[in-house]
Amino acid sequence: MNRFERFPTSGEAEVRYLDGDFRVVRPGTFVRCAVTGEAIPLDELRYWSVDLQEAYATPEAVLARLHPDRVKSR
Repeated sequence: MNRFERFPTSGEAEVRYLDGDFRVVRPGTFVRCAVTGEAIPLDELRYWSVDLQEAYATPEAVLARLHPDRVKSR
């Protein structure tokens, strides 16, 4: 399965993050951002860490997780 396939099952998916792709282990329609907790539809998933096996909703969430010292306080 790849990110372009649709799944009939609703709910949170379990995903194995690979280099440049991901594999759905348990079908669902979304994953959760490891930083914000936001639901990310699988067809909109763009950012993840292979090493940490985590998904991220935005580039800012990636930066907050991987380089917290570089994130400016607001």
